[in-house]
Amino acid sequence: MRKTVRNRKLPAVSFPPKSGLDQALARGAQVAVIGLAVLAILVGLHSARFLLAPVSLAIVVGLMLGPVAQRLENRGAPSSVSAVATVLVFILIVGFLAAAVATPLTSWAGRVPQIWSELRLQLSSLSEPLETIRGIREQIRSATGGSNVTVSVEEGSPMESVAVLAPTLIAQVLIFLASLYFFVATRHDTRMTVLRLCSGRLLRWRVAHIFRDVEELVSHYLLAITIINIGLGCAVGIALWLAGVPSAPLWGALAGLLNFIVYIGPAVMAVILLGIGVATFDTSWGSLLPLIIYLVLNGIEAQFVTPTVIGRRMTLNPFLVFLSVAFWLWIWGPVGGFVAIPALLVFFAIARNMVPGLEWTLSKERRRQYSRLP
Repeated sequence: MRKTVRNRKLPAVSFPPKSGLDQALARGAQVAVIGLAVLAILVGLHSARFLLAPVSLAIVVGLMLGPVAQRLENRGAPSSVSAVATVLVFILIVGFLAAAVATPLTSWAGRVPQIWSELRLQLSSLSEPLETIRGIREQIRSATGGSNVTVSVEEGSPMESVAVLAPTLIAQVLIFLASLYFFVATRHDTRMTVLRLCSGRLLRWRVAHIFRDVEELVSHYLLAITIINIGLGCAVGIALWLAGVPSAPLWGALAGLLNFIVYIGPAVMAVILLGIGVATFDTSWGSLLPLIIYLVLNGIEAQFVTPTVIGRRMTLNPFLVFLSVAFWLWIWGPVGGFVAIPALLVFFAIARNMVPGLEWTLSKERRRQYSRLP
């Protein structure tokens, strides 16, 4: 006889509820894992800056010049030809700016010691307050038992520094140009490959709109800000020329270039124009005149022109902009300052298409399209 074994329901096993300590430890472990992951990402970004910085800069420039390549492709040009044309256009623009700025900038660089001496003479009126501060510092040091420490730093030869940095700079330039070419030439293939990897209609639709929003936001922002900076440079150059400042076109071009780096660029330009004013004019009012002209024009651009031109297309929190600029400057230096705002726009495009809670940032037409999807 065969014995049949009936299926019996196993009794439910009940686990005792976790105590508050167990929950706190589990939550702490999750936070620690996330913190380690963030730390690893930061270390990786900083360690791989030799490769990632020029590649990221190439992607940003490629997005900015993407409309140029698209127009050539619409007229029947292959993607490889449009990519070569884009790289050549960028090289011509950079070469023209370098040729226009190099000669007067070199002559002014030789006058830096003279400018510094004249600036010290202008600041001689502050000698008494500085001596008072120095006396207070000495009293604090004597009260806290501090000791004088002398640090001697031996400076290397400038030629040695150039010999060390030149191969690195040349390699990064080559990486940038190659990345720019391949990004422009393969941008359509890259988009299609990513879309094929997406499973599901909704995910594919969202990723397609991420690509579109990234191209629109970054290209429109960079083209608009480029036109604004050219106008600012022309205005600063003309105003300084009317004020009698020598090499006014140079400072106008430099003001336009530095304005691409938010916050940091205008601050550097203000310091430069303060030194130029001190070296050019004898009176205190005259020394401050170039700085005042630049601050007025930069204030008009920052408070009225830029919000009017790009404020309707995108609205970014100034605090987030400052954090993005500070973070990427810390990670990659000047290149990071240039890619900070495009990186923030890319993050914004991804977030508003992938996070359901941010769908309110989309237009009414886009929300209607979302509601029609299953």
